[in-house]
Amino acid sequence: MSSMMVKGKVVLIRKYVLQTISNAKELVGNGFNLIGSSVEYDITKSVFFNLISRTKSSKDNYSKDGKEACLENNASVLRSLGGKEEEFDIYFEWDATEMGIPGAFYVKNHMKDEFFLVSMTLEYPLPTCDRHKDKNSIIHFLCNSWVHNHGCYKTHHRIFFDNNPYLPGNQTPEALRKYREEELDNLRGDGTGERKEWDRIYDYDVYNDLGYLDSDEKDDHPILGGTLYPYPRRVRTGRKLLNDKNINGGKYEKPADNVIYVPRDENFSLEKTTDFLEFGKKSLSGKVEPLLLSLYLKLTPNEFNGFEEVQRLYDQEGGIKLPISTTMGTENVLKFPTPHVIQASTFAWMTDEEFAREMIAGVNPNVIRLLKREDLAPRRRLDCKCNHSTITKEKLEINMGGVTVDEAFCNKRLFILDYYDAFMPYLRKINELDSAKAYATRTFLFLKDDGTLKPLAIELSKPHQCVYVLPHPPHMRPSPFLHYYFPSQVVLPADKGDDGTIWLLAKAYVVVNDTNYHQLISHWLHTHAVMEPFSIATHRQLSVLHPIYKLLHPHFRDTININALARQSLINAGSIIEQTFLPGKYSMEMSSAVYKNWVFTDQALPTDLIKRGLAVKDHTSPHGLRLMIKDYPYAVDGLEIWDAIKTWVQEYVNLYYSNDKAVEEDTELQAWWKEVVEKGHGDLKDNEWPKMKTCQELIDSCTIIIWIGSALHAAVNFGQYPYGGYILNRPTQSRRLLPEPKTKEYDEMVKNPQEAFLRTITPKFQTVIDLTVMEILSSHSSDEIYLGQRDTPNWTSDQNAKDVFETFTKTLAEIEKKISERNNNQELKNRTGPAKFPYTVLLPTSEPGLTFRGIPNSVSI
Repeated sequence: MSSMMVKGKVVLIRKYVLQTISNAKELVGNGFNLIGSSVEYDITKSVFFNLISRTKSSKDNYSKDGKEACLENNASVLRSLGGKEEEFDIYFEWDATEMGIPGAFYVKNHMKDEFFLVSMTLEYPLPTCDRHKDKNSIIHFLCNSWVHNHGCYKTHHRIFFDNNPYLPGNQTPEALRKYREEELDNLRGDGTGERKEWDRIYDYDVYNDLGYLDSDEKDDHPILGGTLYPYPRRVRTGRKLLNDKNINGGKYEKPADNVIYVPRDENFSLEKTTDFLEFGKKSLSGKVEPLLLSLYLKLTPNEFNGFEEVQRLYDQEGGIKLPISTTMGTENVLKFPTPHVIQASTFAWMTDEEFAREMIAGVNPNVIRLLKREDLAPRRRLDCKCNHSTITKEKLEINMGGVTVDEAFCNKRLFILDYYDAFMPYLRKINELDSAKAYATRTFLFLKDDGTLKPLAIELSKPHQCVYVLPHPPHMRPSPFLHYYFPSQVVLPADKGDDGTIWLLAKAYVVVNDTNYHQLISHWLHTHAVMEPFSIATHRQLSVLHPIYKLLHPHFRDTININALARQSLINAGSIIEQTFLPGKYSMEMSSAVYKNWVFTDQALPTDLIKRGLAVKDHTSPHGLRLMIKDYPYAVDGLEIWDAIKTWVQEYVNLYYSNDKAVEEDTELQAWWKEVVEKGHGDLKDNEWPKMKTCQELIDSCTIIIWIGSALHAAVNFGQYPYGGYILNRPTQSRRLLPEPKTKEYDEMVKNPQEAFLRTITPKFQTVIDLTVMEILSSHSSDEIYLGQRDTPNWTSDQNAKDVFETFTKTLAEIEKKISERNNNQELKNRTGPAKFPYTVLLPTSEPGLTFRGIPNSVSI
């Protein structure tokens, strides 16, 4: 036997443990806590490593293991990397003839405290013979995982593989196959027991952890997930149930004492934790103590006294001086960053052009659709299912500059922002809540010759009412039947006098619908919630060795954790969403109703645009689509990003799958997709899903997953504060209905239009809470990894894959230049609009902070 010493370098973090926040107050006030370890230990004598061969097997088909080795810790070797990471040398005794080439290693931690293992590299001196050979003969092990005390693990150790990608079966070295299968078994768990902090188990559960209120009636805050209230699945925590039959049949999970379980490696990094804390402080001016702020807001009127008081919230106006003192006796000022939408013009948001532009270049640009003739069809049946509009051609044509409705239909120049179906089923309940009065809105728009949209009319609808109709004379036997009618009114554009105020209020009702649909559906449901099952299934069924795991894993970073925090602080019973957004306690139930119609393949941007009538297939047009609105910033920028992602995915997939048969025979891939459809999104398993039998289906599915997690989320997330930080532009609540002529409310509106507007939308306390949360959610952390980037150049050993990824990165850089050029093109009026606010949210890269640009790899905030 000819043993030799193989030198390695281990990078780890041993100083901090992350503790997640438990409720919204901590998010605003205290943020995350950083807890330093109080246990002294010598890591060099307490952690042991064993190399595992990938080319030599023992008789039981397990790989051959090398001798234990420890970290070397001396002044010439130990290096501090960035103040957190430490680098150690390590030496392994290894017999290359007997043991072959290392492909994995065990690590066993005998310390009481965990540590974060970043990576290990081996300077392996012998030539390798496979296609993954690194030209420098260095074997890279990417770990990025917490390693707890050995007693926490069933096997008493952790295994890590090198960065070689292998399909399962015969393409995986025989020596590693059992290790590959066992590691997946560890990640799946057995579906029983309450999860502990150190667990790395990914399993599914319904949304039975959102809590309830003492004031709840039987059907309030239902469990989401199942036939009645379908919903994507979330990570199972295994917490005990309440067993109170009076509360949703006793099937609610008990609230978490402090930290809600997520698989250990899903916790935020130290950088992101610190950034959350800083964002929380900055959003309250950095000096205002939350308790004193709350006291001030509760002791002062909860109504803004004119638009000027709203504007004084921001930096450019110096903030609002609070008549309270801190314990240090210093004066406090409440102020927020000036939202982008009012940085150049304070009143541009009030214009019809900006109102319409934000439907295609705002924070919720993927709802507007082409108006269909049947949308204007007269009602043929007066029943409770009727939802046809009461708008007439004559009313639309008033503001169409001589163009008839028929001509506009032929030329596809009429569009609609339609929130009738989403809100009407819940509107009666919503309007019975305290201080909630709203409509289900339809907004009709016309495409002008200059490419901008012009609002033509807004239809405001209330819940149907029932009237008994007697068709026979009184002396005859009555034969009553129910007559359903839908109280609605059509408001036409106006810019002066009382009609101008009514029009401004009508636009506010539209934006309230849009803001709430955005927050509950476009942002939460269609990105955060739907992505979690893909992440769970990927960890359970695709080995870290699998090339598709390496493709998709960066696009799940922090998603499970941010969703867990949302279930604790933002969307749970009595949470920020319920307190400050229109639907209140019906918010999540509404999102469940929309999820019933969610179709995975429709999330592809080209498919979505075609379905909404915003594009038609045209092989002569860029990206094979001809847009109905040529200057549609979200679609124009998005299609370039979409095509770049799809090209990258296609070239990557083709490296590993030579034909459709290879896809069908990939056991891990088939188990992964089966679990996505039947468990993760099991409530919709009967919908149309790709069968995952061809290379094209794999390419299309991976492209959609990456698109949702990166660009789609960026488009609907990072504009929240830039647009909605000015509450007048995007109110979250409406509290009064449109005043009727000859009433006290109407007279008050005539006397003071600003006061009437402010009394209708979100009040002061709720505004401060909304702005605080929106600023945090719209800000990039300092450790953000953007589309076209990886956390390490050694994410794979396959040079061909690296080359394809490098091309993808270069393509995104070119797209970034094109977007900037379009924003400087004065002929493209929708790029900036009256607010002089360029559409930059789909620029791929960004600096940390509130930038209104940057596409992170994942739904991470």
